Amino acid sequence: MGAQWKAKGKELAANAKGRAFGKLSKDIMLAARSGADPAANARLRLLVEQARKVSMPKDTLERAIKKGAGLTGEAVNFEHVIYEGFAPHQVPVMVECLTDNVNRTAPEMRVLFRKGQLGTSGSVSWDFDHVGMIEAEPAAAGADPEVAAIEAGAQDFEAGDEEGTTLFLTDASDLDLVSRALPTHGFTVLTAKLGYKPKNPVNPANLSAEALEEVEAFLAAIDGNDDVQNVYVGLAG
Repeated sequence: MGAQWKAKGKELAANAKGRAFGKLSKDIMLAARSGADPAANARLRLLVEQARKVSMPKDTLERAIKKGAGLTGEAVNFEHVIYEGFAPHQVPVMVECLTDNVNRTAPEMRVLFRKGQLGTSGSVSWDFDHVGMIEAEPAAAGADPEVAAIEAGAQDFEAGDEEGTTLFLTDASDLDLVSRALPTHGFTVLTAKLGYKPKNPVNPANLSAEALEEVEAFLAAIDGNDDVQNVYVGLAG
C-alpha cells in the first residue's frame, strides 16, 4: 500500500481517468487562487506539468486555472478537510478532501467509516510524517535513483507501484526545489505534492487474506467519494 493507497483492478480503473481529471482540476483551482501564472506560482506550475503528463484536455486545464484565479466570475469555495481514523483491523487512515460543502462531506465520511472507526483530529496524524512526494521515472537508461535522491536533495526514495517509477520523499518545504532538480539527474517528474507517510505501517503479513480484502473494500469506498482527493494508509508494501 505504501504512503498513498491507489485503486487497483480493471473495474475500479474503468472510469479512473475522468475522476482523476476531476480531482486534479480541484487542485489546480485551489492553487490558482495564488495567481494564474505558473511561472510565478510554484504549486500551480507542478500541477500544470502533471495535467499535461496525464493528457488533460487543454480547455479543461485553462478553465480550471481561470476559475480558480477568479477570472471567470465564478466563486471557488473549496475547503481542505482531513478525516482521520482506522480502516478495518486497526489500519490507520488519513483522508484528504476538497469540498464545497462540509455539511455534506462530514456525514458521508461518517457513513463510510462505519466499517472502520472515524477518529478525532490528531488521533492518527501523529503516526504520519507530512512530506513532499515526487513520483518520477528514469529519463534514460542507467539513471540511479539513489544518486538522484542525494544530488537533488531528497530525504529518501522507494520503488513506486508501477514498473520503473520511483517515489522520492522530501521535506515539505523542499518539494518544489527537489522537483526542479530531479530532471538534471536523469528523472522525469510525473507528480509532485505534499502528502502523509506512515511512521509505523501495519505489516500486511500479519493480516489474513480476508482481512486484507476488507481493508481494500473499505479504501475503495472511501476513494470513490467525489470529495476525496487522497487516501493515505498505514499499511506497508
